[in-house]
Amino acid sequence: MNLDLAAKLYALPGIILGLTVHEYAHALAAYRLGDETAREDGRLSLNPLRHIDPMGFLFLLIAGFGWAKPVRFDRGRLRWPRRDEALIALAGPLSNLVLGLVLSLAYFGLALFLYRRGSVLSSLASTLFIRAITINYGLFIFNLIPIPPLDGSHLFFTALRLKPQTEAAFYRWGSMALFGILILGTASNIDLLPIGKLVTGLAKLVFAGLGKVLGA
Repeated sequence: MNLDLAAKLYALPGIILGLTVHEYAHALAAYRLGDETAREDGRLSLNPLRHIDPMGFLFLLIAGFGWAKPVRFDRGRLRWPRRDEALIALAGPLSNLVLGLVLSLAYFGLALFLYRRGSVLSSLASTLFIRAITINYGLFIFNLIPIPPLDGSHLFFTALRLKPQTEAAFYRWGSMALFGILILGTASNIDLLPIGKLVTGLAKLVFAGLGKVLGA
């Protein structure tokens, strides 16, 4: 099997899980904050088919970046629109961080359990765990970048209290700029956004902490 194809197949479970949990978290946050739009759209679900955007998913497999279906919400239904919009945006990245931490704990604990009994985790299981962990840490970090349409831009604009028309202009041009950065980085094989280094640093920090806590 082609190594690049194999790598993408190994990443597939982590991608599907990460995107599904991310969008579900947005939907759940909106619902909890008083807006039932996501529930009415069928997005209050952990079914991946409710959240995966075919074109975005294809881009992710081919180019290494992509997107899921955005979760719609109605600001008019929110109790505190400006605050709640920021909380809805933050829910997605935080869900990936929590999922990454849970997977890290499961992987580290299982590997340690098997090691102490003279066995080891299979290479396939280890690869799937590592890919899922790094993908979720990557989704957490990437989505906090304050460039539209990423979740970080919602937090950034909420803090700035920009006028709606100003936000609309930023979203229009920011989305194009982000897409250009990603395309240029992929084509030139240059890490224009140092997500990989941040993910590696976060993973090392988490595993070092787990090692101390679990006495490995």
